[in-house]
Amino acid sequence: MIKVLTVCGNGIGSSLLLKLKIEEIAKEAGISVEAESIDSGSATGKKADLIVTVKELAGAFPEDQKVAIIRSYTNKKKIKEDVLPILEEMAQQ
Repeated sequence: MIKVLTVCGNGIGSSLLLKLKIEEIAKEAGISVEAESIDSGSATGKKADLIVTVKELAGAFPEDQKVAIIRSYTNKKKIKEDVLPILEEMAQQ
């Protein structure tokens, strides 16, 4: 199972919508994920296999942390294009 954190500024609205989209995309692809939505301040201290966030927040994470940068918190097509290849690669490991 891949542990995914979806991150936005406050950890309430955008990251929750993103969490739901990630779970849906992963399920459709047959990939097992455990997703959690969280604010950017709290996310830096959490352990995860993958952090999914926008470019503006991606720099807050250590270089050794795998981060997927998305172009939209709500557009499923864009999220799928940005995240699915990474999830597929991680699922193969």
